[in-house]
Amino acid sequence: MELRQYGAILLKWLWLIVLGTLLAGGTAFIVSRTMTPVYQASTTLMVSQGSNPTISDYTSILTSQQLAKTYGELLKKRPVLEGVVDELNLSLTAEQLGRLETVQLVRDTTLIMLQIENENPELAARIANTLAKTFIAQNQENQTSRYASSKDNLLRQLKQLESDIATTQTALDKARGAPGNGAEVTRLETSLAQSRSSYSNLLKSYEDIRIAEAKSIDNVIVAEPAEVPTRPVRPNVLMNTLLAAVVGAMLAVGVAFLIEYLDDSIRSPDDADNALHLPTLGTIMRTSVPHPPDRLFVQTSPRSPMAESYRALRTNVQFSNVDTPTKAILVTSANPTEGKSTTAANLAAAMAQGGLRVVLVDGDMRRPSQHQIFEVTNDYGLTNALLQDGAELNGSLQQTKIENLFLLPTGPIPPNPSELLGSQRMRRLITALKEQFDAVIIDSPPVLAVTDPAVLAPQADGVILVVGAGETRRGAAQRAVTHLTQVGARFLGVALNKISRGGRGYGYYYYYYYYDSATGQKRRRSAGSKPTSPAQNSPVADSN
Repeated sequence: MELRQYGAILLKWLWLIVLGTLLAGGTAFIVSRTMTPVYQASTTLMVSQGSNPTISDYTSILTSQQLAKTYGELLKKRPVLEGVVDELNLSLTAEQLGRLETVQLVRDTTLIMLQIENENPELAARIANTLAKTFIAQNQENQTSRYASSKDNLLRQLKQLESDIATTQTALDKARGAPGNGAEVTRLETSLAQSRSSYSNLLKSYEDIRIAEAKSIDNVIVAEPAEVPTRPVRPNVLMNTLLAAVVGAMLAVGVAFLIEYLDDSIRSPDDADNALHLPTLGTIMRTSVPHPPDRLFVQTSPRSPMAESYRALRTNVQFSNVDTPTKAILVTSANPTEGKSTTAANLAAAMAQGGLRVVLVDGDMRRPSQHQIFEVTNDYGLTNALLQDGAELNGSLQQTKIENLFLLPTGPIPPNPSELLGSQRMRRLITALKEQFDAVIIDSPPVLAVTDPAVLAPQADGVILVVGAGETRRGAAQRAVTHLTQVGARFLGVALNKISRGGRGYGYYYYYYYYDSATGQKRRRSAGSKPTSPAQNSPVADSN
């Protein structure tokens, strides 16, 4: 598939793409506007590891980063969450609060970003700050508990020594005041010195433990407290609307291409060539005309694109077989309502306007319509001519308003159309008409509906199959070609009818041939362009 075909498909289904975009975007906009806004408060914690002289700086950094990951997980645990619930007296459980919390580690740092989402912006900020404060307090308590027992034991010993020193000092003072107690004074002085020495050692040990505790305890501080957010983080109405519109457009494009892929109808000359292996003689634009006389476009609207397309069809039919004269042409279709009667009428009129004597035979004895298009009576016609001996016309042939164009309507509807159309009298009649006229155009019923085209096709010099673009299924058109080929029909090509304006077949394939008198060769030009040679005055050139 070429790019222009992709473009044609997108243009054809533009309404669906626009509708899908508007529906998806509009739905997302309405839903986003009705959603309750959610605010997000964020606080940042910084983790620093306690100092250890035996660890290098790089290892310390890595250890701190690992420690930050550990603290990030601890921030999500139940003890911290329960502490926040109790602190703020929230009407939430720890599990519900955990769903509102998001913890992120800042890459290659020891920073922890704590985020809380809530419909109340003030409450979101309070929870974030309280969560950080509660975690820091619990972490500090957990780490100091490692030295608590040693410190408590030393404090008890220090207090006991203080009491012993005070008691010994009192006894020493009394002993010094009494005569003859020299030995006792010496003993008490020795005991006091020992107690004071022990106290000094214990006090030093206590201070050493405090210093070790201060150095080894990890420190967590609030680097940036949470502030009350002023704008909600969701819903993002603009972003949601744009994303939904893009998704809707993509889905619509996908649906359009899926429909095109599943559609097995013939829509373009390429489809006709691939499915039927027949050339496209002309492409005719889709139109809606309620009154049958208005369907004769080459007469009622001679300068319209519709009339131009039928003149292009006429020219291509004339050049379809230069070596073998093609006078009797059967125009048919696979199914009803594909425009074969309108095509036959306009083709005959275009040939007559080109200077040829043309007779249009309405061979559709099931649903005749040519007499309505040309506004003539249908009292006498083909049926009367066939019922007369020698297939004489005897007034059944009628002159139309177009010069050089005669019409042979069906006449009274017979009960056995197939027998009449396949009779020897019909063959003699067509032979007689070919002798009297330059071209004989025969309008026949649809191929798949009745057997009439099968008995008429061998009597014609060529067959034109009218195909409704986007309506005729490949299988139906192929069966029609097979049925007529089996009876010896010779196809001139396909007239692709009901092409949508801007469709794949109308703008790109709308070409036809004109005769270049200077070179004696056929040239191809697009509809609406002017010939570049005097051939515009030739019998096969376009004329009004």
